[in-house]
Amino acid sequence: MTWVRGFVRGMVGVGILLACGVGPVAGATPARPNVVFILADDLGWGELGCYGQKRIPTPNLDRLAAQGMRFTRHYSGAPVCAPSRCVLMTGRHLGHAEIRGNRQASVDQPEFKEGQQPLSADAVTLAMAFRTAGYATGAMGKWGLGPVGSTGDPNRKGFDLFFGYNCQAVAHSFYPSNLWRNAEWVPLNRPAIPAHQRQPQGDVRMEDWIGEEYAPRRMVAEAERFIEERKAQPFFLYLPFTEPHVAMHPPKETVERFPREWDSVPYRGESSYLPHPRPRAAYAAMIAELDDHVGRVLAALDRHGLARQTLVIFTSDNGTTHAGATNSPFHVGGVDAKFFNSTAGLRGYKGSVYEGGIRVPMIVRFPGRVKAGTVNDTPGYFADWFPTLCDAMGLEKPPGLDGTSLWSVMTGKRPASERRPMVWVFPEYGGQVAVRMGNMKVVRQKLATKDPGPWEVYDIAVDPAESRDLAASRPESIHLAEEILRRETDANLKFPVRIPGVNE
Repeated sequence: MTWVRGFVRGMVGVGILLACGVGPVAGATPARPNVVFILADDLGWGELGCYGQKRIPTPNLDRLAAQGMRFTRHYSGAPVCAPSRCVLMTGRHLGHAEIRGNRQASVDQPEFKEGQQPLSADAVTLAMAFRTAGYATGAMGKWGLGPVGSTGDPNRKGFDLFFGYNCQAVAHSFYPSNLWRNAEWVPLNRPAIPAHQRQPQGDVRMEDWIGEEYAPRRMVAEAERFIEERKAQPFFLYLPFTEPHVAMHPPKETVERFPREWDSVPYRGESSYLPHPRPRAAYAAMIAELDDHVGRVLAALDRHGLARQTLVIFTSDNGTTHAGATNSPFHVGGVDAKFFNSTAGLRGYKGSVYEGGIRVPMIVRFPGRVKAGTVNDTPGYFADWFPTLCDAMGLEKPPGLDGTSLWSVMTGKRPASERRPMVWVFPEYGGQVAVRMGNMKVVRQKLATKDPGPWEVYDIAVDPAESRDLAASRPESIHLAEEILRRETDANLKFPVRIPGVNE
């Protein structure tokens, strides 16, 4: 109740300030640090130079890692976009999260023509906690947690300013008809470039799928403007960028940075999304664009003297794009994950609770607080961010968070303490669950089919590729995982998962 009363008082205060048009005081110094949280979309574990990538230069992200701490055992909230973002924003893992899959809002709310299943009016987000504490809050990128005007509208979930794609499906095109600035429709491309098209025959031309304005660059410009305008007060800036999620149609000049000899076969759209004459170069270009965005944000912090008082976090919402049509050498959208060694030997891709689907890059930089040039193997995941950032910024935590704060680990004040088990309850891609307890990970697949798969057990510390199933010799791990799932899984009518022996 204390948190609720404080939250209500904070919201009333914010409302008065906004109504009166009160903004930051010129020349004032923020009393508290800022937070910039950058989220990539479908970026694989091995797709950055600092994580072993050999073909795609990522100088800005590599510099961020050199200036901060790079984590090697960090996990997303889910294997796909919307539920992963729900876990991040609410601090509740997939056993408790309201949104556990990618579901359009129109399924049961036909008044909405775009957007995904909305967060409820009762859901408390990380942005709400920051705004209650007096932070300016902004989000530029892809939302995916509720249409404009719904209970999950980003303005109703703690953000003073939202600019970008509200709907994940619209975000499949990088040259859309519009973006949203709060509830304002901002026109962008006339005509818009579609996100799905096949070209079985003929020459595939890059120019056919490039529009007037590349939406991600517009969103980065808004982020730069937000930093400039809010520099005199503490701010929380959430940047869920869209690269390298397909469709692949990055700017031509970025594609031209990469060798022509990479691509002898065009991608014709056979695994969905758009054709491209140089699919390998195009995918590298999308990651290069992402790295450029990060560089622009870091430069903005430097330009305004904010780098030393800003905690910067970079991670990805899930692993790299999964396999597509059986008759194609490319994954969905033309991604060649094998060419880039995108998972760096981990098993699975996006849509899977195996390591390749949920283990993601994670970098933290906070000069003077987080030791530069360090590597940390402490396990963590998206549910940890709410308590971690509350501890880092001195915010009061709401009740019901599932994560374990990593702040003491990041600052080196003490070694990692015993953490809560990490839980994934995922209804899509056949229905899957996973529990990580210490070094042991227990997985079960095909739960939404007539023939659910068996329990699998892996020792992630010695077998990160999940190549040796220990189920026969570790029955106690299975029993413990069942007990954890029994305790940690709420019923969810919109995203049901039947787990034999747990919630039958």
